[in-house]
Amino acid sequence: MLSSSYDYKMARHTCSACDAHRVMSLFLHRRSDMAFPLVALFFMISARWCLEIAHAGRQVFDVMDFGAIADGETDDSKAFIRAWMKACASPGRPAVVVPKGEYRLQPVVFRGPCKGYMQVRLAGDLRAPDDLAAFRGSHEWINFASIDGLLVTGGGTFDGRGASSWHLNQCPTNPNCKPLPVSIKLGRVRNVTITGVTSLDSKFFHVIIIGSQDVSIHRVTIRAPRDSPNTDGVHIQGSSNVRITDTAIATGDDCISVGPGTADITVSGVSCGPGHGISVGSLGRHPGEEDVRGLRVSNCTLAGTANGVRIKTWRGGLRPGSVVSGLVFEDIVMRKVRNPIIIDQEYCPYSSSSCRHESAQRPSVVKISDVKFKNIRGVSATQVAVKLSCSGASPCHGLELRDIDLTYVKRGVATESRCENVAGGIAGGMLVPPSCI
Repeated sequence: MLSSSYDYKMARHTCSACDAHRVMSLFLHRRSDMAFPLVALFFMISARWCLEIAHAGRQVFDVMDFGAIADGETDDSKAFIRAWMKACASPGRPAVVVPKGEYRLQPVVFRGPCKGYMQVRLAGDLRAPDDLAAFRGSHEWINFASIDGLLVTGGGTFDGRGASSWHLNQCPTNPNCKPLPVSIKLGRVRNVTITGVTSLDSKFFHVIIIGSQDVSIHRVTIRAPRDSPNTDGVHIQGSSNVRITDTAIATGDDCISVGPGTADITVSGVSCGPGHGISVGSLGRHPGEEDVRGLRVSNCTLAGTANGVRIKTWRGGLRPGSVVSGLVFEDIVMRKVRNPIIIDQEYCPYSSSSCRHESAQRPSVVKISDVKFKNIRGVSATQVAVKLSCSGASPCHGLELRDIDLTYVKRGVATESRCENVAGGIAGGMLVPPSCI
């Protein structure tokens, strides 16, 4: 990786390199007949070379050159913002470089639009504040906003320092809770790739993608303890053409959650566990939610998770409900997973009176159709390996089960499938357990 000091030295040495015309002058002194055309050619080439080197020197913005200390104690936020602003104002492919070291950052917004295709080369470890008071109403720690063209790469870490705050999270029991801060937000962005980095111990969601298009999460590692609340790996909402590939997620909630207003989502090569599985939803809790259309989950492995592949919608809701359609789950391995295949249209995670409220007793109005489960195999930690619990108000249509092979962890006991309010579908190939469609 280039450092800014390297590029700045190159820029400083440009003039001395360009003084090579002295050598050329000795040659031209002896061959005066060639002087004019060679001089013109020489200086044209050397001038262009000098400008390219100088321009390359301006493309790298090392946070250390903007005042970062990287001692793990000093607040380096201002240095990062200064480096970002300089890079954002530069054309081409400017890079904010973060060398190895520990950097303490307050909540920061890396805002666009920018003149060029932005890069963040992260070799160091970024550490969030432990104290929630440092967020002063901010809902996220690192916020990439309104950017068209961004690459975040390197072997560095976003350390959310969530252990200091998880005990303050009331969301698992209180429907009116105040969520803790998200580690990384991609809001209103386009053409973004995040690759090679690690997100560790977020206070709430690790990554949220909202109002965005053309986003790729590739070869990223996401980790938090099994009992860490609401630490979803990647949550997608109001976004399209999002790809999550070759990524390892071990966390305390959904490895991936797909919210309302999403389209054309690809999840491939993801390992999930521990966690709550790969989920669509929850949906139908709020009026006016947009549809979920076009999701493909393939070549994934889930191990020791509370669910496998899941669609979850809240009870009740106002008509007309949103639509979930065009989903494919295929080529997936389950390793001691509870609820490997599940549609739950009676979702209500609270044990308090909120789940016994009259509105929560009404069936879900979310409509589910055209969902395929294909070539899903492995070991179920529960006897009911396939549970399709659809809404009495909006039965599921167009479901397909094909080549399902899920055995029970207890030898000699067969797995089962259960269906409720499934209005027809297709079943074929090997089916263990037998289809209930």
